[in-house]
Amino acid sequence: MQLTAYLALFVALVSANPLEKRSAPKGIDVSSYQGSSINWKTVKSNGATFAYIKATEGTTYINPDFSAQYTGATNAGFIRGSYHFAQPSSSAGSTQATYFIKHGGGWSADGITLPGAVDLEAGCYGLSASAMVSWIKSFSSEYHSSEGRYPVIYVTTSWWKSCTGNSGSFGSDNPLWLASWASSYGALPAGWSYPTFWQYADSGSLGPGDQDEFNGDSAGLERMAKGS
Repeated sequence: MQLTAYLALFVALVSANPLEKRSAPKGIDVSSYQGSSINWKTVKSNGATFAYIKATEGTTYINPDFSAQYTGATNAGFIRGSYHFAQPSSSAGSTQATYFIKHGGGWSADGITLPGAVDLEAGCYGLSASAMVSWIKSFSSEYHSSEGRYPVIYVTTSWWKSCTGNSGSFGSDNPLWLASWASSYGALPAGWSYPTFWQYADSGSLGPGDQDEFNGDSAGLERMAKGS
């Protein structure tokens, strides 16, 4: 067989069996620091397809730009969800979960809403490791009881080790959103074998806010939003 015939056969085989590549959908997360006038269409054209938006903090703060940000992301066709900035020393986890749900943190199986996330950072709030684990369990259980989904846990590995004693109690239920501003996400907190979301930078080409990646493909992201 001539060389040209071999080449034609190779092209035909590749065309019939294209290699599939995981898309690793990109996203951003924002708070009131980014304001209400985010150009979500531009963010989408830059390659982002999902977003997490801060809704609440403790039991006294609501992001004043939450509605504008959430609506803007929705109208631009994003899969989006909201997050709660935890204040474990101020009130019970269940109390803060209820406040979060009431003010934008709920979930519905509409295919465009990600489960709510709890943002754990800024020190251990004077709690022992066991008390912090109990607080997170209280938040998680209340959210699950209300919404039928376990909340995503946002954390750094170093915070998790310091403030929970590197508890392995949450990996089987709660998706991990790992903050690790590096070229790879590195060591994981105990209990998780991979992060569902990876916050890999605090700024970048996608648009305002932190830069994130979903560990999977677009279909997997949609399944997560649907709860399937």
